[in-house]
Amino acid sequence: MVKDRKEWCISRQRKWGIPIPIFECKECGEPVIDYDIIMNVAKIFGKEGSDAWFIHDAKYFIDKDLKCKKCGNTSFEKEKDIMDVWFDSGVSHLAVLEHNSEVTWPADLYLEGADQYRGWFQSSLITSVATKGASPYRAVATHGWVVDGNGKKMSKSQGNGISPNDIVNKFGADILRLWVASSDYHADIRISDKILKQLTESYRKIRNTARFILGNIYDFNPNEDMVDEDELLAIDKIALYKLNKLINKVTKSYDSFEFYHVYHAIHNFCVVDMSNFYLDIIKDRLYVENADSKSRRAAQTVIYKILIGLTKLVSPIIPFTADQIWEYTKKTNNDNNKYIVLSEMPKPIDLNLDEKFISDWDLIYSLRSDVQKALEDARKEKVIGKSLEASVELIVDDNTYNTCLLYTSPSPRDSCASRMPSSACKKKKKKK
Repeated sequence: MVKDRKEWCISRQRKWGIPIPIFECKECGEPVIDYDIIMNVAKIFGKEGSDAWFIHDAKYFIDKDLKCKKCGNTSFEKEKDIMDVWFDSGVSHLAVLEHNSEVTWPADLYLEGADQYRGWFQSSLITSVATKGASPYRAVATHGWVVDGNGKKMSKSQGNGISPNDIVNKFGADILRLWVASSDYHADIRISDKILKQLTESYRKIRNTARFILGNIYDFNPNEDMVDEDELLAIDKIALYKLNKLINKVTKSYDSFEFYHVYHAIHNFCVVDMSNFYLDIIKDRLYVENADSKSRRAAQTVIYKILIGLTKLVSPIIPFTADQIWEYTKKTNNDNNKYIVLSEMPKPIDLNLDEKFISDWDLIYSLRSDVQKALEDARKEKVIGKSLEASVELIVDDNTYNTCLLYTSPSPRDSCASRMPSSACKKKKKKK
């Protein structure tokens, strides 16, 4: 768009706007374009506003001894044209960023609708390159428009508009923010009560994950009870590995403004990796083991680290919920900020895991998923009620069999199959 643009006429013939600070000789029409005069006009605008141009006559802005260089006349009139409004907005980076000590030039981000590639984004780029030789922004993000649940444009005449205040009063501010984060804002975004109610269920999954963890670390002091990595069980280590994957993905998504990827990654982590797997499996260790046993403290160590990481990751999207979680979380000596927003975003935890360990657990995840599908079918057929009533027999190949043995300990509570129905793993019989 910039390459194909041949010219830009920055003047407009309108009654209201930012005037072009040029004067013309009343006798011969010769324009007076003088740096000192322009700066004097700017100084007056700084005190009185641009309306001063329309209130005062030309003599107010120029030296009384000024003479036309062409004819020597001393009578001048003000230019009647105004600046193109795109020029006004296009130099906002100079007006805002260079005169405010709280910000720096260039801007980190320009955010507007997709139509601004021909408007504000382009006019800003042109004025900046012309005056400073560089872009006024490091990145640009564009968004679509908010439409109703049927995809129709919101308008007063149709009566389909929704006030943000109404959403906040009904669902809470965090639900409104989560709706924004969950949407691919590059396209038009739909909103309705139905959509918000569905999102509320997703919000509860995230909140309840934190709530479960808080309820199970009530007697855990992170400064005294933390367990070293070499004392963690294999399933504990894979849970931290999943947390590391989440941290990497969410951090990358935040950096690229893909907030909907942040939302989906966090939601899937809470539902798939935590609620349906790890948190379900470690319940026996948390509820049955001695309060200060290594096994229980190991599980608490892991869920504590998961809570800290998860809370920091969601804080930019649902800050009120994150702050509430943070308020009830015991802090370590080196991470004890009163407010979550004052903490750094989490970094991946240093884990000593090899590729075989990770691939083994990918296999275990896959096996468990297959078992769960079979149990669900059995429930539908009313063969069983709860999954713990079932006895599962797996017929697997040698590699899968050896992997199952590797991560199965004598105590069911320490095995990868804990909180699953009783099971047996057998090798496939080789055909003769």
